[in-house]
Amino acid sequence: MRKHELWIIVYIFLAIFLSMTAYFVYTVQFSAKATVNDSHNTRKKDLEKQVIRGTIYAADGSVLAQEALDSEGKEIRNYPYGPLFAHIVGFSTMGSTGIESAAAVDLLTSNAPVSEKLQKEMAGVRNTGDNIHTSLRPDLQEACYSALEGYRGAAVVLEAKTGRILAMVSRPDFDPNTVSENWAQISEDEKESPLVNRATQGLYPPGSIFKIVTLHEYMKEHPSDYEDYAYDCTGRITADGSSIECFHGSVHGHENLLESFADSCNTSFTNIGLSLDIPKLSDTADRMLFKRVLPTDLPYSRSRYSLSSASDTGTVMQTAIGQGGTLVTPLHIALITEAIANGGTMMRAQEILKKTNYQGTLIKEYKPEEYKRIMTGPEAEAMTEYMKQVCKTGTGKKLAGLPYTVAGKTGSAEFGNVKGQSHSWFTGFSNPDDPDIVVTVIMENGGSGSENAVPAAKKIFDRYYGL
Repeated sequence: MRKHELWIIVYIFLAIFLSMTAYFVYTVQFSAKATVNDSHNTRKKDLEKQVIRGTIYAADGSVLAQEALDSEGKEIRNYPYGPLFAHIVGFSTMGSTGIESAAAVDLLTSNAPVSEKLQKEMAGVRNTGDNIHTSLRPDLQEACYSALEGYRGAAVVLEAKTGRILAMVSRPDFDPNTVSENWAQISEDEKESPLVNRATQGLYPPGSIFKIVTLHEYMKEHPSDYEDYAYDCTGRITADGSSIECFHGSVHGHENLLESFADSCNTSFTNIGLSLDIPKLSDTADRMLFKRVLPTDLPYSRSRYSLSSASDTGTVMQTAIGQGGTLVTPLHIALITEAIANGGTMMRAQEILKKTNYQGTLIKEYKPEEYKRIMTGPEAEAMTEYMKQVCKTGTGKKLAGLPYTVAGKTGSAEFGNVKGQSHSWFTGFSNPDDPDIVVTVIMENGGSGSENAVPAAKKIFDRYYGL
């Protein structure tokens, strides 16, 4: 064999070795959790035979999930708060969801003292898994739960500067303590869909919430003269045979850009949408993660957005006001709002603060993580001023005159074939000069955003500030 042929063989084997090594590293570092959580993987069942699942705690130290014994001495997973944390904490029977799924590897890994682990393994006794300490606040969770009473919908509360999830509620709900017994009923209920976490998996038309995106693009295309914008609203606008009306037939009259946003004037924003560079608007939506991966380890649905340079006039008009083919989750809207509150930088949505062993020894601490800058600091500051006006004189004015200040946006997202049917949206953040929390609420078939979502958000803000 010639020398150069030998070297070719060496290079081939080296390439194979490096590829296998890279695949192994990827599998261990990035896909281990997904692999363990796969319902077809026996590794999870093996871990459960060797390790007692760890405890999940709220931010105040209260227990959200723990191993316990029933009246017959049978080991069960106990959820002290029942339905309150059903979706965000999840369950670990009949598969796993929520934090029970996202942190399954940690909960089924024991970092007990080595000597203790060896002793128990030799005795055939299971070790105790690690504990997960979350950022979830029971007081805010209860406020969200109460605010959604009587509605299908969801509420998300984020810490504005860190992206940490302080509360997440989806209704209708279920009791995670009785999932096994009631599985057939709750899993086959297509009308209520109680197993769906509407906060992360529910896809809704954003309605006027999307005007944040449209406004941002208009500001970018008119950096020096956007404040000169003016429009006369007659309650209806028509272009190329397509028409848009203001909600409930409102006629806003002469509006500048700030008033158009505060009053959520559909015809004005349709007019703005028709003036925009459509590829650039799509790029802005892309930067705000429409159709993209979201920074969360919870199961979620990707948003949908279909506008392009090939879209017809009617589609452009609908998309500019958050209708058409655009769909989004409440968590996605909360993340966009959090980025505005945080000077344009979106943080990773984080619900786990730290991991300890069962004795309380710190194993790992999770710091807040920056994910992506979706707008510049000055752009975020300008957007904040517009959102403050919404809650001062506009559709969110039920949040005016309180001990705290809110910057936000309402939305009335039409759905179905019945004219006037709409989901009620609100998203915003408190204390705009030094933001505290982000609150995003959607109430299915709740009417206008100002009618129901704003009062619901107020209940949550009030609880945060102890009012």
